[in-house]
Amino acid sequence: MNPADVLRVGGSGLRSRPLRVFLSALGIAIGIAAMVGVVGISTSSTEDLNRRLSALGTNLLTVTPGQSFGGGAAHLPDESVEMIGNIPEVESVSALGKTGAKVYRNDHIPEEETGGLNVYAARTDLPDTAGAEIVDGRWLNAANQRYPAVVLGPTAAEQLGVFRAGAGTKVWMAGQWVTVVGLLAPNELVPELDSAALTGWTFAEEELGFDGYPTTVYTRVEEAAVTDVQAILGATANPENPSEANVSRPSDVLAAKQATDDTLSGLLLGLGAVALLVGGVGVANTMVISVLERRSEIGLRRALGATRGQVRNQFLCEALLLSALGGIGGVLLGIAVTSGYATYQGWPSVVPVWAMAGGVGATLVIGGLAGFYPALRAARLPPTEALSTT
Repeated sequence: MNPADVLRVGGSGLRSRPLRVFLSALGIAIGIAAMVGVVGISTSSTEDLNRRLSALGTNLLTVTPGQSFGGGAAHLPDESVEMIGNIPEVESVSALGKTGAKVYRNDHIPEEETGGLNVYAARTDLPDTAGAEIVDGRWLNAANQRYPAVVLGPTAAEQLGVFRAGAGTKVWMAGQWVTVVGLLAPNELVPELDSAALTGWTFAEEELGFDGYPTTVYTRVEEAAVTDVQAILGATANPENPSEANVSRPSDVLAAKQATDDTLSGLLLGLGAVALLVGGVGVANTMVISVLERRSEIGLRRALGATRGQVRNQFLCEALLLSALGGIGGVLLGIAVTSGYATYQGWPSVVPVWAMAGGVGATLVIGGLAGFYPALRAARLPPTEALSTT
């Protein structure tokens, strides 16, 4: 028989048992859908991360004080910001300084109930360097940095019950009312800003007892020089005690999170492979039962002149068609799952072509292996024995 005849005969065998074919194909489809879905969701998540990192910038470095040689708390010099700014490859630099003050919604709240909100002194150039965005009001500037004004991160604003900035919105800080002049958007790259209350550097020194030492220095560096600058940043920020300065790259935290997600995806991919194997067992079971049920048909075909090879090809074709149905259905289901989940998360939906092609290819391999023995058994069945079966 030519290939078209083999396909026609194989398809006829599947159409005669629709429910069994559907259930067997479903087993294959579940395995392929799991594999394609895991790869697609992981790829979509990675693409979303890459887009966010591209928007946030991977060239932000931070310097924080570590511990002194004696184990006590160290601090960065007052001049650390200016010294870092003198590095040729540095595009911008700014800093925060933690104060001992606390912020409250009003003057009736006990001092011990702060909600974990810290007050920081902030430089006026912080938004450009740290990527902070104002969603309401304005940022601290040269005019208000010496006066009782504060900018709240989104988490801090929510805990304080502040939903808009302006002259009529005030919070209680260090025994006085402070005007909320601005509200920040969530900052994924610098999450510590989300739960912070930020005041002017001069106001913090004059009214909050701030010692003037920066506790976090943010540095934007030329993309091509990030590694080189990172290597010298600690020594530049604290020349006398470079080991007491900790240098980090916030974008590495996001990349590490993605690596964790990839590990979980690998586990889920393994589970999908197990499901695919179970589907292959279902195909083999269906084909073995098909051979047992169709012994008379096999004997009749052999008596009419069909060769062993033709019988073998017929049943092998049925197994491959059954697997292909499950594979294509699984790929479509995996794409649907990926698209639905990515849309729900607000990610771009990305399913690699290799995952789709590999899914269908894997089903054909599994189907071929699962159907080979039943096809071989059908081909070896003697015509007289098959015809004598009732």
